[in-house]
Amino acid sequence: MPTLSVFMDVPMAHKLEGSLLKSYKQDDYPKKMFLAYRVCMTEDGHPWVSPVVSKLRMQIAQDPSLNYEYTPVMGMKSFIQASLELLFGKHSQAIVENRVGGVHTVGDNGAFQLGATFLRTWHHDSQIVYIISLQKELHGLVFQDMGFTVYEYSFWDPKRMCMDPNILISVVKQAPRGSVLAVGNIADCNLTQSQWTKLMCIMKSKQIFPFFDIPNQGFSSGDLNEDSKILRYFVAKGFEFFCSQSLSKNFGIYDEGVGILVVVARSNQHLLCVLSQMMTFAHVLWYNPPTTGARIITSILCNPALQGEWKHSLKMVVENIVLTKEKVKEKLRLLGTPGSWDHITAQKGTHSYLGLNSQQLEYLVKKKHIYIPKNGRINFTSINANNIDYITQSINEAILFTMGL
Repeated sequence: MPTLSVFMDVPMAHKLEGSLLKSYKQDDYPKKMFLAYRVCMTEDGHPWVSPVVSKLRMQIAQDPSLNYEYTPVMGMKSFIQASLELLFGKHSQAIVENRVGGVHTVGDNGAFQLGATFLRTWHHDSQIVYIISLQKELHGLVFQDMGFTVYEYSFWDPKRMCMDPNILISVVKQAPRGSVLAVGNIADCNLTQSQWTKLMCIMKSKQIFPFFDIPNQGFSSGDLNEDSKILRYFVAKGFEFFCSQSLSKNFGIYDEGVGILVVVARSNQHLLCVLSQMMTFAHVLWYNPPTTGARIITSILCNPALQGEWKHSLKMVVENIVLTKEKVKEKLRLLGTPGSWDHITAQKGTHSYLGLNSQQLEYLVKKKHIYIPKNGRINFTSINANNIDYITQSINEAILFTMGL
């Protein structure tokens, strides 16, 4: 009699992503295009890597003095310190007071995994998590798997085709006392100074714990300090918080998944206690973080000349993104495409919403072989001189078709 498999009742999981890319790869149309890459792309259609990273990778690989022993559970101290100084500034008062620290994490969601584990164990009041971002975030699944009740909201208002900063304030007003507020890419939050002040007052009165996400510092504005200024404002106002600091995208080290879970506490004593618990959890989750990406980043951040090269490469990418968005908007205007396209240039960063409806997106995928996510948020670094005319003409055609013109 054949033995039954212990896996016989395990169903196929619902795909989180990848079906769009699979359809694209199976498409044999010569002009097909994929505008949903997560990584920053170059003009010739390859993942962007900062030139200084490529140079350092070769040097580190050939360095005979490197010690390949296991790293401490916390990670490389020099990497953590350099990353914290990048985020808060070298002369940050919180760094001087030794109340800011971090743990080197694994993968883009490693910091959320570690942070959620800590909150579930040591912050019992925080059983509800509110996630506010420009898109659906995978770390929502992390919190759900940990047993948290998760509510997700988007900054993007599809009707007005703009960011709605009031969403953040309204969510905080309705959140129960002691909730966790996870904010995706805080650099994208277009709140005024008075709105931030109002938000912070509500959060303090309700003891809402912030969990920020800094996925690509420097890619929003081209200015590293500008992209983290709101985080520094929270520090200055005495908030304690966690922050997922990813350093994969802004260096172009995607396969490493290099990041840190940043902890800001009110005192050094509180910080040390939190980090000690973090290391216990990290010991179970991954034991040792990988070092190649961390070594590259540390070498760049600790060398003024190399850091200057890296900052310049970031600025060039952002300037190209801004120029590409301007070109797309202008080409649509010249084509006489119905509607206003100011929302394209009003958005920051590599990814932005086109503002198309589901019918128009379906037309682009099925008729024009331009693969775009269902939410209409595309990677503008995927648009270049070779494909911009075809893309803008196709957008115009899709809109006219769905309008019956």
